[in-house]
Amino acid sequence: MDLTPVLLSRIQFAFTTMFHILWPVLIIGIGIYLVAVEAVWFRTGNRAYYHQARFWQKLFFLALAMGVISGIPLEFQFGTNWSIFSRVGGDIFGHMLGFEAAMAFMLEATFIGIMAYGWNRVTPGMHLFSTAVVAFGATLSAFWIMVANSWMQVPRGGEFVDGRFIMTDTLKAVFNPDIFWSFSHMWFACLQISLFVIGGISAWYILKNRNTNFFLRSFKIAALAAIIVTPAQIYLGDGSGQVVGEQQPAKLAAIEAHWETNPPGEAADWKILAWPNPTEERNSFAIEVPYGLSLIMTHSLTGQVQGLKEFAPQNRPPVWPTFYSFRIMFAIGGALFLLMLWTVWVWRRGGLQRDTAPGQRWLMRAWMAAIPLSYIAMEAGWITREVGRQPWVIYGVLRTGEGASPLSAGPICWSLISIALLYLALLAVFFWLARRILRAGPETD
Repeated sequence: MDLTPVLLSRIQFAFTTMFHILWPVLIIGIGIYLVAVEAVWFRTGNRAYYHQARFWQKLFFLALAMGVISGIPLEFQFGTNWSIFSRVGGDIFGHMLGFEAAMAFMLEATFIGIMAYGWNRVTPGMHLFSTAVVAFGATLSAFWIMVANSWMQVPRGGEFVDGRFIMTDTLKAVFNPDIFWSFSHMWFACLQISLFVIGGISAWYILKNRNTNFFLRSFKIAALAAIIVTPAQIYLGDGSGQVVGEQQPAKLAAIEAHWETNPPGEAADWKILAWPNPTEERNSFAIEVPYGLSLIMTHSLTGQVQGLKEFAPQNRPPVWPTFYSFRIMFAIGGALFLLMLWTVWVWRRGGLQRDTAPGQRWLMRAWMAAIPLSYIAMEAGWITREVGRQPWVIYGVLRTGEGASPLSAGPICWSLISIALLYLALLAVFFWLARRILRAGPETD
């Protein structure tokens, strides 16, 4: 592989993004959990929910610190590695990032101190309000980030004049055809991952028979919410796919390794697995579900779906990573849905009581495994979304190679190595601190 400056910049941005995104999902999801348990404590006065908030808040703030630190190198790259893209799309991209800072960060910064240090110093109602505002700020931050990314996927709200995007309609730029489904899908992913983190950690404690009452409560809260969130996430994923089919048909064709547009009156089959051969523009091997792709994308047995051959080779996304990253996400999503059915079955049979839950060893281990699996599914989803957009950094307007800064490979390589070492050190610190939190356990006095 020829490590060109553009490819190195892409690798660096992908690495920093995939590392950074590990933490905002926890900030958003655990933040919502904290609001829920603190609201129950405020409403009922039950100290068990107060202790829930105090314990899980520790992981929340640890994730918050990691997110802030890891996000700094990410944003600097827009100026260092992608300066041409920043000049071309800065009129909207800068606005969206500015809105995030002015709205979301200001909210979080104003109330984060009360949330962290206000226990027993302010009234329970004031503390609950502060927690809710911080959680809302995290969600608002995700919204503006997704607005910026959605605009890159489906640019709307202006026109390109002399190589620069001039925004003429802010509402069209913000509420483009992609934003509802993409933001909803990502926000529910934050909830889902956080619920599996809370449920998986609780399952570990239950298996160890440590603080069983405390963690059985958090496990049941997480499980109940996940039972609702998981099928909803599947529905949102389908909606996101429909938008891709309408707005980015080349990406959809790559996701499905679909080369030939099916003729009118004939079905497009859905490929479970395939061996794409881009050189020969076909699949050397495929396991297919008859009528599947037409039914999924058009809700008709013979609906027409555009194939990759409809697009010039230089405008096609890479098929292999797009096809298989989607299937990794899809397979894990299906496995997590089955885990929810299993959890409901065990719960209904009385398997989640104080004396029976520690005996559900395989179920608890499955919940523990769901922590890394849910993260892998999210990362695979982002690979599908971003690699599938190629070769465009602004879809249909600016190619990725044209948006990169005019740098040589050497400095980019050294910065990539430096960031990788920094992030590995941060990850080690996170696991060390998280281990200390988990070993100490909750305070229930």
